[in-house]
Order: sequence, then structure tokens, then C-alpha cells
Amino acid sequence: MAFELPDLPYAHDALADLGMSKETLEYHHDIHHKAYVDNGNKAIAGTEWEGKSVEEIVKGTYQPNAVAQNGIFNNASQHWNHTQFWEMMGPGNSAMPSELEKALTESFGSVDKFKEDFAAAGAGQFGSGWAWLVKDSDGSLKVTKTENGVNPLCFGQTALLGCDVWEHSYYIDFRNKRPAYLSNFLDKLVNWENVASRM
Repeated sequence: MAFELPDLPYAHDALADLGMSKETLEYHHDIHHKAYVDNGNKAIAGTEWEGKSVEEIVKGTYQPNAVAQNGIFNNASQHWNHTQFWEMMGPGNSAMPSELEKALTESFGSVDKFKEDFAAAGAGQFGSGWAWLVKDSDGSLKVTKTENGVNPLCFGQTALLGCDVWEHSYYIDFRNKRPAYLSNFLDKLVNWENVASRM
């Protein structure tokens, strides 16, 4: 099936007061994400992956020992990553559901410690990549980080929360202050109800 750019689940200016400007979303969603969709469709045309789901393509084209991933993987994985990213944020300043708070406390000691670990993973990712809260195959919750477009699907994990730490995600609003962007993301932008629904 062809990749399609999803609509944002909120207006382009809906997150502006929370630290993600209309300009960032216009650039990041309308231009950057669209490029992954367009390039991904070109890359899979006429291949065995044409007609497969994005998840199948990501899992099937990931090369664990490769220094750099192939073009089909890069575009498919980044399309998937960004589609999740838009849904994981929201303008509603959602409260954290009690079951998620309980799970985070059991796994990390406290919600604050989870946020600290997540922010450290994102800040510590050298170059471009993502920070994740994942549910591992054994049911445990972990904070991970991945380079470039690699995502939890590659490791049989369920992505509960992901934050794009490619520079284009935060430079307009935070310049080169990635730690400030991550703190703002966790404190103001995350749709915790969406995170809980993924458990």
C-alpha cells in the first residue's frame, strides 16, 4: 500500500503556546515528513515491498549489522516514526493516566526518574535519532535511543513514546538547546493518554 502523509491531529498552531511553533510544524510535517512519504513511495515502486504495510517494510528491510541503512528502510521507518510522533503530542495538556503512572513508577522508581532517563537518552544520542519509552517483548518498560530512523519495531518492541531529536525538530524553537527541547516535550507536549493507550 502506498505511503500517505497523515493529517496532523491538531491545527498547525495548536502547540505554539506549549513550545512547538506553527513554523516548526509546517516545516516538519508538511515538508520534511512529506519527503519521506514521497521518497518512500518512489523507493518501493516495482519492488517486493510495494503493497506491504509500513510495519512490514520496516521490519523486513532493517539490517542490524549495517553501518548505514538502505533507502527503503530509512524512508519507511521515518514515515512510521513521524506518524507516531504527531499522535504522541497534543494541545490538551493531558494528565497522566493512573495505570501509566503506576507502570512508570514500578519500572523507574518514579515518574520524575523516568523523565530524567528519557531526557538523558535523547540528549545523549550523538547526531540524529530518537529517544523512546518502549514496552519490551518481556513486558518490561525501558528507555532507549536509536540512531537516525531506527525504531522499536526493529527490536520487537512496542513504542509507547518517542521524541524526534533530529535538529530540524527543535532548531526553530530551541536553536541548539536539545535538553531544553526534551524537557519541554515531556512537561508540556506529550499526550499521556495516547502513551497509556499503547500499553
